Amino acid sequence: MNRRDLMTWSVSAMALSMLPCPAMALGDRPTRERRSVACALDGETLRLALVRQPGRGPVVLYVHGATFPCDLSVGWRMHGVSWLDHLQAQGFDAWGLDFAGYGYSQRPAVFRAAADSAPPWGDYRMGAVQIATAIAAIRRERPHAPIHLLAHSWGTLPARQAAIEHPEAVSKLVLFGPVATREGPPADAPAPAWALIAAADQRPRQRSGLPADAATPVSAHELERWCQAYLDSDEGSATRSPPSAQVPNGPVADIERLWAGQALVDNARVRQPTLIVRGEWDHVTTDADAARLYAELSGAAERREVKISGGNHWLHLQPRRTALWSTTTAFLRD
Repeated sequence: MNRRDLMTWSVSAMALSMLPCPAMALGDRPTRERRSVACALDGETLRLALVRQPGRGPVVLYVHGATFPCDLSVGWRMHGVSWLDHLQAQGFDAWGLDFAGYGYSQRPAVFRAAADSAPPWGDYRMGAVQIATAIAAIRRERPHAPIHLLAHSWGTLPARQAAIEHPEAVSKLVLFGPVATREGPPADAPAPAWALIAAADQRPRQRSGLPADAATPVSAHELERWCQAYLDSDEGSATRSPPSAQVPNGPVADIERLWAGQALVDNARVRQPTLIVRGEWDHVTTDADAARLYAELSGAAERREVKISGGNHWLHLQPRRTALWSTTTAFLRD
């Protein structure tokens, strides 16, 4: 399938996305199972949090991006339905992983020290170890089921690395809003070990990349509901001024290196069928980024690239999320 064919395929996928996605009554909401698994990271053993909405079909494991965990992304319910709910309703065994330092996962010791006391913590290599640990835990429960990786933003880096290192463990790869190598100047100063992200930092990201005359995709009420839940995902946020979530800075450092021309992951070694999917106004994954990554994934058994209208890098938290869901489901089922 060439790139022109891909655009035709994307139009068909978007037509499917117009199928209604009814709100879910409170009593009908599926129960989320939570569990933890131990993972050795940077000289300490940390507990990683996994969320599951069980199904009998193939496993889909979601990994998040640089600044917010699963409950604020794949698990976030808008109009009563989340991406996890959708995946489960489509028959998948739906899982999500919170990387160490996020959400329900344990915080590393470096979080208790000054931010500038250590280099950026939690890079893509450490992320790949955590994904492999999660896959091993899932495999113990589902020994024969295919396991697909669904990753967003920075999370696509460790997902690609894990797919390369464990080709027998990953069946398909979905790269939603992936980061790609760019040719740019190096960062001016080394990044600290961790960072604080306030609601004021997150709020504008609903509009990043949108045309000036485009409406904000979600209401002010919905955005504030999300921001409050984001701050609540870190129990220490209320003790800071302004309230803010503490997150590892390894992901941001990875992106800075990537955008300074360093190819962190050898994309040609990815063998799994791979889907690149993004919103049309995604400033993190531009047309040039997607084209470069598509070309670099030359060893993949299959490559698809889909651009979805009406969304940016936060497409999964916007009205056009149902197009993202249906596009992803079609690829995983094909």
